[in-house]
Amino acid sequence: MVNVTVRDILKATGGELLSGNEDTELLDICTDSRKIKAGDLFVPLLGEKVDSHIFIDKAMEVGAATLTSEHDGIVESDKAYIRVDNTRDALQDIGLYIRKRYDDMPYIGVTGSVGKTTTREMITAAISTSKRCFHTKENRNSQVGVPVTLSELDKGYEAAVIEMGISEPGEMERLSRMVMPSICVVTIIGVAHIEHMGSKENIRNEKLKIASHMKEGGIMLLNGDDPLLNEVKGRIDYKTITFGCGEENDFRATDIVAKQGHTYFKCLHDGESVDVCLATMGRHNVRNALAAIAVAYLLGIPMEVASEGFKDFYGIRQRVLKLEGRYTIIDDAYNASPDSMRAAIDVLCDYKCEGRKIAVLGDMFELGENSRKYHRELGEYIRDKKIDEVVVVGKDSMEIKKAIDECPDSYCKAYSFSDNEEVSIYLMAIMKPEDVVLIKGSNGMKLNEVVNILMN
Repeated sequence: MVNVTVRDILKATGGELLSGNEDTELLDICTDSRKIKAGDLFVPLLGEKVDSHIFIDKAMEVGAATLTSEHDGIVESDKAYIRVDNTRDALQDIGLYIRKRYDDMPYIGVTGSVGKTTTREMITAAISTSKRCFHTKENRNSQVGVPVTLSELDKGYEAAVIEMGISEPGEMERLSRMVMPSICVVTIIGVAHIEHMGSKENIRNEKLKIASHMKEGGIMLLNGDDPLLNEVKGRIDYKTITFGCGEENDFRATDIVAKQGHTYFKCLHDGESVDVCLATMGRHNVRNALAAIAVAYLLGIPMEVASEGFKDFYGIRQRVLKLEGRYTIIDDAYNASPDSMRAAIDVLCDYKCEGRKIAVLGDMFELGENSRKYHRELGEYIRDKKIDEVVVVGKDSMEIKKAIDECPDSYCKAYSFSDNEEVSIYLMAIMKPEDVVLIKGSNGMKLNEVVNILMN
Protein backbone atom coordinates (compact mmCIF):
# COMPACT_ATOMS: atom_id res chain seq x y z
CA MET A 1 0.00 0.00 0.00
CA VAL A 2 1.17 3.53 -0.73
CA ASN A 3 0.42 6.45 1.60
CA VAL A 4 -2.11 4.46 3.62
CA THR A 5 -2.35 5.15 7.34
CA VAL A 6 -4.41 3.78 10.19
CA ARG A 7 -6.65 6.84 9.74
CA ASP A 8 -7.41 5.69 6.18
CA ILE A 9 -8.35 2.24 7.44
CA LEU A 10 -10.72 3.78 9.98
CA LYS A 11 -12.34 5.87 7.23
CA ALA A 12 -12.67 2.90 4.91
CA THR A 13 -14.14 0.50 7.44
CA GLY A 14 -15.90 2.72 9.97
CA GLY A 15 -13.89 0.85 12.59
CA GLU A 16 -12.93 1.84 16.13
CA LEU A 17 -9.30 2.30 17.16
CA LEU A 18 -8.69 0.29 20.35
CA SER A 19 -4.97 1.06 20.53
CA GLY A 20 -2.19 2.68 18.53
CA ASN A 21 -1.81 5.89 16.54
CA GLU A 22 -3.98 7.06 13.62
CA ASP A 23 -0.92 8.47 11.84
CA THR A 24 0.88 5.13 11.65
CA GLU A 25 1.68 4.28 8.03
CA LEU A 26 0.88 0.77 6.85
CA LEU A 27 2.87 -1.15 4.25
CA ASP A 28 0.93 -4.21 3.10
CA ILE A 29 -2.23 -6.16 3.83
CA CYS A 30 -1.58 -9.67 5.14
CA THR A 31 -4.17 -12.43 5.56
CA ASP A 32 -1.67 -15.27 6.03
CA SER A 33 -0.42 -15.58 9.60
CA ARG A 34 2.77 -17.28 8.38
CA LYS A 35 3.83 -14.20 6.39
CA ILE A 36 3.15 -11.33 8.82
CA LYS A 37 5.89 -8.71 9.05
CA ALA A 38 6.36 -5.38 10.80
CA GLY A 39 4.30 -2.59 9.25
CA ASP A 40 1.63 -4.89 7.84
CA LEU A 41 -2.10 -4.68 8.44
CA PHE A 42 -3.11 -8.18 9.51
CA VAL A 43 -6.68 -9.09 8.57
CA PRO A 44 -7.75 -12.25 10.44
CA LEU A 45 -10.38 -14.19 8.52
CA LEU A 46 -12.69 -17.01 9.54
CA GLY A 47 -11.65 -20.04 7.50
CA GLU A 48 -13.20 -23.47 7.12
CA LYS A 49 -10.89 -24.92 9.75
CA VAL A 50 -9.26 -22.01 11.58
CA ASP A 51 -10.34 -18.60 12.83
CA SER A 52 -7.24 -16.47 12.24
CA HIS A 53 -8.09 -14.23 15.20
CA ILE A 54 -5.96 -16.66 17.21
CA PHE A 55 -2.88 -15.17 15.48
CA ILE A 56 -3.54 -11.55 16.48
CA ASP A 57 -1.08 -11.66 19.38
CA LYS A 58 1.62 -12.96 17.04
CA ALA A 59 0.87 -10.17 14.56
CA MET A 60 1.19 -7.45 17.17
CA GLU A 61 4.38 -9.00 18.55
CA VAL A 62 6.12 -8.71 15.16
CA GLY A 63 4.98 -5.10 14.78
CA ALA A 64 1.86 -5.36 12.63
CA ALA A 65 -1.40 -3.49 12.99
CA THR A 66 -4.47 -5.70 13.07
CA LEU A 67 -8.22 -5.77 12.58
CA THR A 68 -10.54 -7.67 14.89
CA SER A 69 -14.23 -8.45 15.02
CA GLU A 70 -14.00 -10.31 18.33
CA HIS A 71 -12.67 -7.75 20.81
CA ASP A 72 -14.27 -4.61 22.21
CA GLY A 73 -12.04 -3.42 25.03
CA ILE A 74 -9.15 -0.96 24.97
CA VAL A 75 -5.81 -2.72 24.46
CA GLU A 76 -2.55 -1.58 26.01
CA SER A 77 -0.28 -1.58 22.97
CA ASP A 78 1.46 0.92 20.74
CA LYS A 79 0.37 -1.12 17.70
CA ALA A 80 -2.86 -0.23 15.93
CA TYR A 81 -5.75 -2.50 16.90
CA ILE A 82 -8.98 -1.77 15.03
CA ARG A 83 -12.42 -3.14 15.87
CA VAL A 84 -14.72 -3.81 12.88
CA ASP A 85 -18.01 -5.64 12.54
CA ASN A 86 -16.75 -8.20 10.03
CA THR A 87 -13.13 -8.59 8.95
CA ARG A 88 -13.89 -9.88 5.44
CA ASP A 89 -16.28 -7.01 4.77
CA ALA A 90 -13.70 -4.60 6.16
CA LEU A 91 -11.03 -6.00 3.85
CA GLN A 92 -13.30 -5.39 0.87
CA ASP A 93 -14.09 -1.87 2.07
CA ILE A 94 -10.35 -1.18 2.19
CA GLY A 95 -9.92 -2.50 -1.35
CA LEU A 96 -12.73 -0.23 -2.58
CA TYR A 97 -11.32 2.77 -0.68
CA ILE A 98 -7.92 2.41 -2.36
CA ARG A 99 -9.49 1.65 -5.76
CA LYS A 100 -11.35 4.99 -5.60
CA ARG A 101 -8.05 6.83 -5.13
CA TYR A 102 -6.98 5.77 -8.62
CA ASP A 103 -10.16 6.39 -10.57
CA ASP A 104 -8.58 8.16 -13.54
CA MET A 105 -7.72 5.04 -15.55
CA PRO A 106 -9.68 2.18 -17.14
CA TYR A 107 -10.22 -1.00 -15.14
CA ILE A 108 -10.68 -4.24 -17.06
CA GLY A 109 -12.48 -7.02 -15.19
CA VAL A 110 -11.88 -10.56 -16.46
CA THR A 111 -14.03 -13.57 -15.59
CA GLY A 112 -15.17 -16.89 -17.06
CA SER A 113 -15.19 -20.57 -16.20
CA VAL A 114 -11.95 -21.23 -18.11
CA GLY A 115 -9.12 -19.03 -19.36
CA LYS A 116 -9.34 -16.15 -16.88
CA THR A 117 -5.68 -16.10 -15.95
CA THR A 118 -4.34 -16.58 -19.48
CA THR A 119 -6.67 -13.91 -20.85
CA ARG A 120 -5.70 -11.55 -18.02
CA GLU A 121 -2.03 -11.98 -18.88
CA MET A 122 -2.63 -11.60 -22.61
CA ILE A 123 -4.63 -8.41 -22.04
CA THR A 124 -1.81 -7.10 -19.86
CA ALA A 125 0.74 -7.97 -22.56
CA ALA A 126 -1.31 -6.23 -25.27
CA ILE A 127 -1.88 -3.08 -23.22
CA SER A 128 1.74 -2.98 -22.04
CA THR A 129 2.90 -2.34 -25.60
CA SER A 130 1.70 1.24 -25.14
CA LYS A 131 0.70 1.86 -21.51
CA ARG A 132 1.91 1.06 -18.00
CA CYS A 133 -0.50 -1.66 -16.90
CA PHE A 134 -1.30 -2.91 -13.38
CA HIS A 135 -2.64 -6.46 -13.12
CA THR A 136 -3.62 -9.24 -10.75
CA LYS A 137 -0.73 -11.42 -9.63
CA GLU A 138 -0.93 -15.19 -9.22
CA ASN A 139 -4.50 -16.47 -8.68
CA ARG A 140 -5.74 -13.71 -6.37
CA ASN A 141 -9.21 -13.46 -7.90
CA SER A 142 -11.47 -14.14 -4.90
CA GLN A 143 -13.32 -12.04 -2.33
CA VAL A 144 -10.03 -12.01 -0.41
CA GLY A 145 -7.60 -11.83 -3.32
CA VAL A 146 -9.26 -8.97 -5.21
CA PRO A 147 -9.15 -6.41 -2.35
CA VAL A 148 -5.56 -7.38 -1.58
CA THR A 149 -4.75 -6.80 -5.26
CA LEU A 150 -6.47 -3.41 -5.25
CA SER A 151 -4.53 -2.41 -2.14
CA GLU A 152 -1.34 -2.56 -4.24
CA LEU A 153 -2.45 0.12 -6.71
CA ASP A 154 -0.10 3.06 -7.13
CA LYS A 155 0.30 6.24 -9.16
CA GLY A 156 1.70 6.03 -12.64
CA TYR A 157 -0.42 3.21 -14.01
CA GLU A 158 -2.55 3.90 -17.06
CA ALA A 159 -4.75 0.79 -16.94
CA ALA A 160 -5.55 -2.06 -14.56
CA VAL A 161 -6.52 -5.65 -15.38
CA ILE A 162 -8.29 -7.44 -12.53
CA GLU A 163 -9.14 -11.15 -12.57
CA MET A 164 -12.45 -11.95 -10.87
CA GLY A 165 -13.39 -15.52 -9.94
CA ILE A 166 -16.45 -16.95 -8.21
CA SER A 167 -17.51 -20.29 -6.77
CA GLU A 168 -21.00 -19.58 -5.42
CA PRO A 169 -23.95 -17.22 -5.97
CA GLY A 170 -23.63 -13.63 -4.79
CA GLU A 171 -19.86 -13.33 -5.07
CA MET A 172 -19.59 -11.49 -8.37
CA GLU A 173 -21.66 -8.52 -7.26
CA ARG A 174 -19.29 -8.03 -4.31
CA LEU A 175 -16.26 -8.18 -6.61
CA SER A 176 -17.79 -5.77 -9.13
CA ARG A 177 -18.55 -3.31 -6.32
CA MET A 178 -14.85 -3.15 -5.51
CA VAL A 179 -13.41 -3.14 -9.03
CA MET A 180 -15.97 -0.88 -10.77
CA PRO A 181 -14.75 -2.02 -14.20
CA SER A 182 -15.06 0.05 -17.34
CA ILE A 183 -14.54 -2.98 -19.59
CA CYS A 184 -15.77 -6.47 -18.67
CA VAL A 185 -14.47 -9.62 -20.37
CA VAL A 186 -16.21 -13.02 -20.10
CA THR A 187 -14.16 -15.87 -21.59
CA ILE A 188 -16.45 -18.93 -21.58
CA ILE A 189 -19.25 -20.52 -19.57
CA GLY A 190 -18.39 -24.02 -18.36
CA VAL A 191 -19.41 -26.31 -15.52
CA ALA A 192 -16.73 -25.47 -12.96
CA HIS A 193 -18.42 -24.98 -9.55
CA ILE A 194 -21.72 -26.23 -10.96
CA GLU A 195 -22.30 -28.13 -7.70
CA HIS A 196 -22.76 -24.74 -6.01
CA MET A 197 -24.44 -22.92 -8.92
CA GLY A 198 -26.96 -25.49 -10.14
CA SER A 199 -26.77 -25.01 -13.93
CA LYS A 200 -24.69 -23.45 -16.69
CA GLU A 201 -27.37 -20.80 -17.13
CA ASN A 202 -27.00 -19.86 -13.46
CA ILE A 203 -23.23 -19.73 -13.88
CA ARG A 204 -23.61 -17.42 -16.88
CA ASN A 205 -26.04 -15.13 -15.08
CA GLU A 206 -23.71 -14.89 -12.09
CA LYS A 207 -20.68 -14.19 -14.31
CA LEU A 208 -22.58 -11.41 -16.11
CA LYS A 209 -22.97 -9.64 -12.77
CA ILE A 210 -19.39 -8.51 -13.34
CA ALA A 211 -21.15 -5.54 -14.97
CA SER A 212 -23.38 -4.82 -11.96
CA HIS A 213 -21.08 -1.95 -10.91
CA MET A 214 -19.57 -1.22 -14.32
CA LYS A 215 -18.87 2.45 -14.89
CA GLU A 216 -21.24 4.48 -17.05
CA GLY A 217 -20.48 3.96 -20.73
CA GLY A 218 -18.74 0.67 -20.01
CA ILE A 219 -18.45 -2.16 -22.52
CA MET A 220 -18.96 -5.92 -22.17
CA LEU A 221 -16.70 -8.19 -24.24
CA LEU A 222 -18.17 -11.66 -24.73
CA ASN A 223 -16.91 -14.86 -26.33
CA GLY A 224 -19.30 -15.01 -29.26
CA ASP A 225 -18.43 -18.67 -29.93
CA ASP A 226 -20.05 -19.62 -26.61
CA PRO A 227 -23.79 -20.13 -27.27
CA LEU A 228 -24.80 -19.11 -23.74
CA LEU A 229 -22.91 -15.82 -24.06
CA ASN A 230 -23.79 -15.14 -27.68
CA GLU A 231 -27.51 -15.36 -26.98
CA VAL A 232 -27.44 -12.46 -24.51
CA LYS A 233 -25.95 -10.00 -27.00
CA GLY A 234 -28.51 -7.27 -27.53
CA ARG A 235 -30.58 -8.44 -24.58
CA ILE A 236 -28.55 -6.75 -21.84
CA ASP A 237 -28.50 -3.09 -20.90
CA TYR A 238 -24.97 -2.21 -21.98
CA LYS A 239 -22.92 -2.23 -25.15
CA THR A 240 -21.61 -5.67 -26.03
CA ILE A 241 -18.80 -6.64 -28.38
CA THR A 242 -18.04 -10.26 -29.31
CA PHE A 243 -14.81 -12.05 -30.13
CA GLY A 244 -14.24 -15.54 -31.52
CA CYS A 245 -13.75 -17.64 -34.61
CA GLY A 246 -17.31 -17.44 -35.94
CA GLU A 247 -18.03 -15.04 -38.80
CA GLU A 248 -20.58 -13.02 -36.84
CA ASN A 249 -18.07 -11.89 -34.19
CA ASP A 250 -16.88 -8.28 -34.03
CA PHE A 251 -13.28 -9.38 -33.52
CA ARG A 252 -12.70 -12.69 -35.27
CA ALA A 253 -9.91 -15.04 -36.26
CA THR A 254 -9.37 -16.69 -39.63
CA ASP A 255 -6.64 -18.80 -41.24
CA ILE A 256 -5.64 -20.47 -37.96
CA VAL A 257 -2.49 -22.60 -38.31
CA ALA A 258 -0.60 -24.51 -35.59
CA LYS A 259 3.09 -25.02 -36.32
CA GLN A 260 6.11 -25.96 -34.19
CA GLY A 261 4.53 -24.96 -30.90
CA HIS A 262 3.16 -21.66 -32.25
CA THR A 263 -0.25 -20.58 -33.49
CA TYR A 264 -0.73 -18.20 -36.41
CA PHE A 265 -3.95 -16.46 -37.41
CA LYS A 266 -5.46 -13.30 -38.88
CA CYS A 267 -7.43 -10.96 -36.62
CA LEU A 268 -10.23 -9.17 -38.46
CA HIS A 269 -12.17 -6.16 -37.20
CA ASP A 270 -14.05 -3.39 -38.96
CA GLY A 271 -12.28 -3.89 -42.28
CA GLU A 272 -8.81 -4.22 -40.75
CA SER A 273 -6.70 -7.39 -40.85
CA VAL A 274 -3.65 -8.13 -38.71
CA ASP A 275 -1.38 -11.19 -38.76
CA VAL A 276 -0.88 -12.57 -35.25
CA CYS A 277 1.65 -15.10 -33.94
CA LEU A 278 1.24 -16.75 -30.54
CA ALA A 279 4.02 -18.65 -28.78
CA THR A 280 1.30 -20.95 -27.42
CA MET A 281 -0.99 -23.55 -28.95
CA GLY A 282 -4.72 -24.12 -29.07
CA ARG A 283 -7.81 -22.50 -30.55
CA HIS A 284 -8.80 -21.47 -27.02
CA ASN A 285 -5.69 -19.29 -26.88
CA VAL A 286 -6.69 -17.69 -30.18
CA ARG A 287 -9.92 -16.57 -28.51
CA ASN A 288 -8.00 -15.34 -25.47
CA ALA A 289 -5.74 -13.31 -27.77
CA LEU A 290 -8.74 -11.87 -29.62
CA ALA A 291 -10.15 -10.66 -26.29
CA ALA A 292 -6.81 -9.03 -25.49
CA ILE A 293 -6.57 -7.31 -28.87
CA ALA A 294 -10.16 -6.09 -28.52
CA VAL A 295 -9.51 -4.58 -25.08
CA ALA A 296 -6.34 -2.86 -26.27
CA TYR A 297 -8.17 -1.54 -29.35
CA LEU A 298 -10.89 -0.06 -27.13
CA LEU A 299 -8.13 1.73 -25.22
CA GLY A 300 -6.82 3.29 -28.43
CA ILE A 301 -4.02 0.83 -29.17
CA PRO A 302 -3.85 -0.31 -32.83
CA MET A 303 -4.36 -4.04 -33.35
CA GLU A 304 -0.97 -4.43 -34.99
CA VAL A 305 0.75 -2.83 -31.99
CA ALA A 306 -1.28 -4.81 -29.43
CA SER A 307 -0.45 -8.13 -31.11
CA GLU A 308 3.27 -7.41 -30.69
CA GLY A 309 2.76 -8.02 -26.98
CA PHE A 310 2.29 -11.75 -27.56
CA LYS A 311 5.80 -12.36 -28.90
CA ASP A 312 7.21 -13.23 -25.48
CA PHE A 313 4.04 -14.73 -24.02
CA TYR A 314 4.47 -18.47 -23.53
CA GLY A 315 1.36 -19.27 -21.54
CA ILE A 316 0.67 -19.46 -17.82
CA ARG A 317 -0.46 -22.88 -16.70
CA GLN A 318 0.32 -25.03 -19.73
CA ARG A 319 4.04 -25.64 -20.30
CA VAL A 320 5.60 -27.46 -23.23
CA LEU A 321 8.74 -29.18 -21.94
CA LYS A 322 10.97 -30.53 -24.72
CA LEU A 323 13.48 -32.90 -23.13
CA GLU A 324 16.42 -33.13 -25.52
CA GLY A 325 16.92 -36.62 -26.90
CA ARG A 326 13.85 -37.85 -25.04
CA TYR A 327 10.16 -36.96 -25.21
CA THR A 328 8.01 -33.85 -24.94
CA ILE A 329 5.73 -33.14 -21.97
CA ILE A 330 2.71 -30.84 -22.21
CA ASP A 331 2.38 -29.99 -18.52
CA ASP A 332 -1.17 -28.81 -17.79
CA ALA A 333 -1.49 -30.39 -14.35
CA TYR A 334 -2.59 -27.25 -12.48
CA ASN A 335 -6.36 -27.63 -12.92
CA ALA A 336 -9.07 -29.15 -15.07
CA SER A 337 -12.67 -28.76 -16.19
CA PRO A 338 -14.55 -30.32 -19.11
CA ASP A 339 -13.89 -27.29 -21.32
CA SER A 340 -10.21 -26.98 -20.48
CA MET A 341 -9.77 -30.75 -20.88
CA ARG A 342 -11.19 -30.60 -24.41
CA ALA A 343 -8.98 -27.63 -25.22
CA ALA A 344 -5.90 -29.51 -23.97
CA ILE A 345 -6.85 -32.59 -25.99
CA ASP A 346 -7.13 -30.38 -29.08
CA VAL A 347 -3.65 -28.98 -28.38
CA LEU A 348 -2.26 -32.52 -28.18
CA CYS A 349 -3.98 -33.48 -31.45
CA ASP A 350 -2.59 -30.41 -33.23
CA TYR A 351 0.95 -30.96 -31.93
CA LYS A 352 3.24 -32.11 -34.75
CA CYS A 353 5.49 -35.01 -33.75
CA GLU A 354 7.09 -38.14 -35.20
CA GLY A 355 6.19 -40.32 -32.22
CA ARG A 356 3.02 -41.26 -30.36
CA LYS A 357 0.55 -38.97 -28.64
CA ILE A 358 -0.34 -39.95 -25.08
CA ALA A 359 -2.81 -38.27 -22.72
CA VAL A 360 -2.58 -38.74 -18.95
CA LEU A 361 -5.84 -37.54 -17.41
CA GLY A 362 -6.89 -37.24 -13.77
CA ASP A 363 -10.23 -36.50 -12.15
CA MET A 364 -11.97 -33.16 -12.62
CA PHE A 365 -13.26 -31.85 -9.28
CA GLU A 366 -16.27 -29.74 -8.23
CA LEU A 367 -18.62 -31.10 -10.89
CA GLY A 368 -21.33 -32.13 -8.45
CA GLU A 369 -23.67 -35.08 -8.86
CA ASN A 370 -23.10 -35.22 -12.62
CA SER A 371 -19.34 -35.64 -12.34
CA ARG A 372 -19.30 -39.15 -13.82
CA LYS A 373 -21.45 -37.93 -16.73
CA TYR A 374 -18.98 -35.14 -17.56
CA HIS A 375 -16.06 -37.56 -17.41
CA ARG A 376 -17.89 -39.98 -19.70
CA GLU A 377 -18.63 -37.19 -22.20
CA LEU A 378 -14.93 -36.36 -22.23
CA GLY A 379 -14.16 -39.99 -23.09
CA GLU A 380 -16.68 -39.84 -25.94
CA TYR A 381 -14.94 -36.69 -27.20
CA ILE A 382 -11.50 -38.29 -27.03
CA ARG A 383 -12.33 -41.58 -28.73
CA ASP A 384 -12.75 -39.84 -32.08
CA LYS A 385 -9.35 -38.13 -31.82
CA LYS A 386 -5.98 -39.23 -33.20
CA ILE A 387 -4.44 -40.00 -29.81
CA ASP A 388 -2.52 -43.26 -29.38
CA GLU A 389 -2.98 -43.88 -25.66
CA VAL A 390 -5.10 -42.45 -22.85
CA VAL A 391 -3.97 -43.12 -19.29
CA VAL A 392 -6.45 -42.32 -16.53
CA VAL A 393 -6.05 -42.10 -12.78
CA GLY A 394 -8.85 -41.41 -10.31
CA LYS A 395 -12.30 -42.76 -9.53
CA ASP A 396 -14.40 -40.66 -11.91
CA SER A 397 -11.80 -40.78 -14.68
CA MET A 398 -12.63 -44.47 -15.08
CA GLU A 399 -15.67 -43.19 -17.00
CA ILE A 400 -13.27 -41.78 -19.61
CA LYS A 401 -11.76 -45.23 -20.10
CA LYS A 402 -15.17 -46.92 -20.23
CA ALA A 403 -16.40 -44.57 -22.95
CA ILE A 404 -13.29 -45.27 -25.04
CA ASP A 405 -13.40 -49.04 -24.47
CA GLU A 406 -17.06 -49.22 -25.53
CA CYS A 407 -16.23 -47.90 -28.99
CA PRO A 408 -14.62 -50.65 -31.12
CA ASP A 409 -13.64 -48.11 -33.77
CA SER A 410 -11.79 -45.84 -31.34
CA TYR A 411 -8.32 -44.84 -32.54
CA CYS A 412 -6.82 -44.83 -29.05
CA LYS A 413 -6.27 -47.43 -26.34
CA ALA A 414 -7.16 -46.60 -22.74
CA TYR A 415 -5.44 -47.74 -19.55
CA SER A 416 -6.17 -47.06 -15.89
CA PHE A 417 -3.96 -46.95 -12.81
CA SER A 418 -4.67 -46.53 -9.11
CA ASP A 419 -2.16 -43.79 -8.28
CA ASN A 420 0.45 -41.42 -9.70
CA GLU A 421 3.35 -43.74 -8.91
CA GLU A 422 1.86 -46.50 -11.06
CA VAL A 423 1.24 -44.00 -13.85
CA SER A 424 4.85 -42.81 -13.69
CA ILE A 425 6.27 -46.34 -13.74
CA TYR A 426 4.16 -47.20 -16.78
CA LEU A 427 5.12 -44.05 -18.68
CA MET A 428 8.83 -44.47 -18.00
CA ALA A 429 8.59 -48.02 -19.37
CA ILE A 430 6.83 -47.13 -22.62
CA MET A 431 7.87 -43.56 -23.52
CA LYS A 432 10.19 -43.21 -26.51
CA PRO A 433 12.01 -40.30 -28.15
CA GLU A 434 9.66 -38.14 -30.25
CA ASP A 435 6.63 -39.13 -28.13
CA VAL A 436 4.44 -36.36 -26.72
CA VAL A 437 2.54 -36.76 -23.45
CA LEU A 438 -0.17 -34.43 -22.16
CA ILE A 439 -0.64 -34.45 -18.37
CA LYS A 440 -3.80 -32.81 -17.05
CA GLY A 441 -6.16 -33.07 -14.08
CA SER A 442 -7.50 -31.07 -11.18
CA ASN A 443 -4.81 -29.73 -8.86
CA GLY A 444 -5.91 -32.08 -6.08
CA MET A 445 -4.88 -35.06 -8.21
CA LYS A 446 -1.25 -33.89 -7.85
CA LEU A 447 -0.31 -34.92 -11.37
CA ASN A 448 2.63 -32.54 -11.09
CA GLU A 449 4.24 -35.52 -9.32
CA VAL A 450 4.14 -37.42 -12.62
CA VAL A 451 5.62 -34.43 -14.46
CA ASN A 452 8.49 -34.18 -11.98
CA ILE A 453 9.28 -37.90 -12.21
CA LEU A 454 9.31 -37.84 -16.01
CA MET A 455 11.56 -34.78 -16.04
CA ASN A 456 14.05 -36.25 -13.60
